[in-house]
Amino acid sequence: MVFWCDCLQQHNGYQQINGAQGPRFGVRHIQCILAFCGLAVAYALRVNLSVAIVAMTDRNATNPDFEEFNWDEGIKSYLLSSFFWGYVVTQVPGGYLSHKYGAKFTFFFGVLFCSILTMLTPVAAEIGDWPLLLALRSVQGLCQGMIFPSTHTFLAKWAPAEERGRLVSYCYSGAQFGTVIMLSISGFIASSWMGWPSIFYVSGLAGLVWCLVWYYCSSSTPADHPSITPQERRYIESSSNGRRPSDAGRLEVAEMKTPWCRILSSLPFWTLLIVHCANNWGFWTLLTEIPTFLKNILGLDIRHNGPLSALPYLAMTLLSYGFIFIADIMNRNSVMPLAFSRKLFNTLGMWIPMTALIGLGYITTGESTALAIALLTLAVGSNAATYLGFQVNHIDLSPNFAGTLMGITNCAANIMSIIAPLTVGLIVTDETNPLQWRIVFYITAAFYFFGNLLFIIFGRTSPRAWNFPQLPASRSNSRRPSTDVHSSETDPLQPNST
Repeated sequence: MVFWCDCLQQHNGYQQINGAQGPRFGVRHIQCILAFCGLAVAYALRVNLSVAIVAMTDRNATNPDFEEFNWDEGIKSYLLSSFFWGYVVTQVPGGYLSHKYGAKFTFFFGVLFCSILTMLTPVAAEIGDWPLLLALRSVQGLCQGMIFPSTHTFLAKWAPAEERGRLVSYCYSGAQFGTVIMLSISGFIASSWMGWPSIFYVSGLAGLVWCLVWYYCSSSTPADHPSITPQERRYIESSSNGRRPSDAGRLEVAEMKTPWCRILSSLPFWTLLIVHCANNWGFWTLLTEIPTFLKNILGLDIRHNGPLSALPYLAMTLLSYGFIFIADIMNRNSVMPLAFSRKLFNTLGMWIPMTALIGLGYITTGESTALAIALLTLAVGSNAATYLGFQVNHIDLSPNFAGTLMGITNCAANIMSIIAPLTVGLIVTDETNPLQWRIVFYITAAFYFFGNLLFIIFGRTSPRAWNFPQLPASRSNSRRPSTDVHSSETDPLQPNST
């Protein structure tokens, strides 16, 4: 709290842009719409098994004409977590490759290969049972491990500082949109004449269609885009007046070496890593286990299970836009420091879910269905505020290496995504026992509490000095930014910047 109070007492920071600004709706927005759709598809491919596994293990709950698998809770936990076994491996390489070769291509190939493998999922389950399915899901994770680092690299190039929080939030809300669509329709698809295999065929086909559009319509940087106007390109790439020092020094990454030692010795970076891990524990515990909780504690069949499982993520999608609107109002007079803004929204996004989960732990029967759904919706939906908190902090600390930072923190955070479902499998030995689910919710609440507490105390928003590594002598004088990289943690936001 002391950090917040100090933040409100000082000024300086985002400065008014002199000269022409980019169009209100331009190429940068089209690129963000494409990224939104890409993340929607990626998450649909990622979460389709969460509902499909209910149909795959209970023939009577859906279309009985399709094969049923006799998998216990332990096997299901392995299958649900196996995606992340591969996912964590390609995070850091994904960040590096997206910098070196362009985020367009790493994003493209990640979704393309994952879509193809998704369409092979029913065959893999039929001929190899759960071991082959587990291997396939792990390879899918390898493919998708490049997507988040690529997205951060992409946004670091396309999002002007004044629009950074807004565009990041819009893009990443696509992940929740894809989750909503997949969870909403999966139950109905599995119950139809097409059966549960069509869950994978539909999501895989959607991924292939997106890849086609992305390949022909996207570019890794504004300089690569054939139809961007000079005015908009200058607005995005300008290194004077209207940029914070972090943006004034967006140099060609091919000329720079990643300052690994300085990154790994940075306290703000480690704080970001820890809060990312804490958030992922809570997010993925809920995402993978909500269908099982609704079925066994609240007694909801799969036809109702899918849409109700999707409801919290629909709320998250809508609330992400609501939080952007609130941030715009609060920032309109340029009085909210950037550090205060990040910590405020991060607190809303992690401590509101913490409170809701504590309450959810006391739901013991299906008679409290409405209350349970309301608390789940609150817990997941309010987490959208973190898009304006720690999730954009990678770009705050280092626009030049945002993809690399995301690769490192997302790698560590998704180890939590592996451990969380396995932990649930160890704790919940009887899926109908509400006391065991209470323990799960309490552990998740503790992660949310301590993760955000560390971010409040140690989180920073000014660009780090290592964002500007030493260049060769022949180029350093002409390319090094003239501004001081140590901008104040209490810098207020520019109007309309979130």
